[in-house]
Amino acid sequence: MNSNMLLKGTLQTIILKLLEGNNQMYGYEITQKVKELTAGEIMLTEGALYPALHKMEAEGFLETFTQIVDGRARKYYKLTEEGGIQVNNKLDEARAFIDQLQNILNLKPATK
Repeated sequence: MNSNMLLKGTLQTIILKLLEGNNQMYGYEITQKVKELTAGEIMLTEGALYPALHKMEAEGFLETFTQIVDGRARKYYKLTEEGGIQVNNKLDEARAFIDQLQNILNLKPATK
């Protein structure tokens, strides 16, 4: 599945939802979790992930902290209070979009 174009519009939602369920994560961990949850069908690249993380941090949705793990600094991302609110907003937007997409593509069974 070539999901790069579809992924671009949902990347922020995916990241926020993962952080909501995992409290804190580092970048590589996020990429691996997406790969695991999609059985390898969606692969996040660093070139897509890190700009999205930095943008969400600048918008106040994420906070960061660094820990030393195995002698190396690892930057963790965590939702702020505003980020927690945005998770619900983004999920509502995604659901509404999916509903409309299903209507347009006739993916829903006809209601009688």
